[in-house]
Amino acid sequence: MIDSHLLDILACPQDKGPLELNGDYLVNPRLNVAYPIQDGIPVLLVDEAVTWPR
Repeated sequence: MIDSHLLDILACPQDKGPLELNGDYLVNPRLNVAYPIQDGIPVLLVDEAVTWPR
């Protein structure tokens, strides 16, 4: 689970905008991409992003 304070400061590496928590992903609805959360750690790498919605 991602701490709400951490979620407030995390930003999308592509457009620097806010992300939304959706299950095991941090989602950028503006670009329709999602970044996985693995073992409680957000993987904010553009190469790891998946198309959203899945």
